[in-house]
Amino acid sequence: MGCFFSKKSKRKEKDGDSDQTQAEEPKQYSWDKREKVDPKDYMFSGLKDQTVGRLPGKVAGQQFAIQECENCNIYIFDHSATITIDDCTNCRIFLGPIKGSVFFRDCKDCKCVVACQQFRTRDCRKLEVFLCCATQPIIESSTGVKFACFQYYYPELAFQFKDAGLSIFNNNWSNIHDFTPVSGENNWSLLSEDVSVLDAVPLPDSEELKAVRVATDPSKSIIPVTRGQRPKKSDESCLVVFFAGDYTTANARKLIDEMTEKGFLLVQTKEVAMKPEDANRVFKERAVDFTSLLEQGPVVALEFNGNGAVEGCQSIVNEVFSGTKVFVSQSPASASGDVDNFYNFADMQMGM
Repeated sequence: MGCFFSKKSKRKEKDGDSDQTQAEEPKQYSWDKREKVDPKDYMFSGLKDQTVGRLPGKVAGQQFAIQECENCNIYIFDHSATITIDDCTNCRIFLGPIKGSVFFRDCKDCKCVVACQQFRTRDCRKLEVFLCCATQPIIESSTGVKFACFQYYYPELAFQFKDAGLSIFNNNWSNIHDFTPVSGENNWSLLSEDVSVLDAVPLPDSEELKAVRVATDPSKSIIPVTRGQRPKKSDESCLVVFFAGDYTTANARKLIDEMTEKGFLLVQTKEVAMKPEDANRVFKERAVDFTSLLEQGPVVALEFNGNGAVEGCQSIVNEVFSGTKVFVSQSPASASGDVDNFYNFADMQMGM
């Protein structure tokens, strides 16, 4: 055994000596093998009177920048990391789901459809924004900013929301914080309820971008269209909570469709994780029925408003979801407390 080991070692030494006479190849590291990113592929700059965009799959989570564009229609039909929009005038802009922040700076007379984790403007004036924002939107040194709920659909959009880590049920579009308020003035407002997203951002007219099958009917929107901070039309609201499972999203969407068809208003939605110990403060005496379900994943909560909302929700849940455990307010008298208990808890959990 010792002799064999000795020969093998010597043979290795000899082979090593011959290798030294050849040029050594540099080591290949994982970051060397990645495809190089050209920033120009993720930027629109200095454009005027043009329609431009990126198709699904063409941004794929990269950062993007839009700057110094005038009178352009701009469409980012993909998810991204962050987006900055600087010094743009009279542009119509669609931005697919953004994992981090979108920041509008020094822009004026622009109309936008935006989905993001964080939204901020600085030194802007006269913006119209159809917004889905997971956190509280912030405006700073900006005037004439108007907001509406995000309304948009194309087939790839649901997957892009997941890739960006955004929930379609977490949308604080109307809960605006003005970082630089002026006494006696209001720097922002909500757009009219009947405003159409097409009034702000028209469908693309270029042949390439027409391939994206866009629908702007609010009932088809990937984001449920909510009333947000607008005044409620009734003193009666109802809380419905769906627990995690294979059909949670589909069930929530089904109830929204059924209730809105009957004329009830969807005020707000939320998707949030709950611990078993949270059940008591939210579900009170009925907590024991739902505690074990909380370990399965986040819950989806919906608030409906309108005379007869509680009875309407109970009827549909019993008829359509009879085999599924769902929390529904038991009476109009208890419903307002249910709504307050849940959304106060959810806002604390999400740092609102």
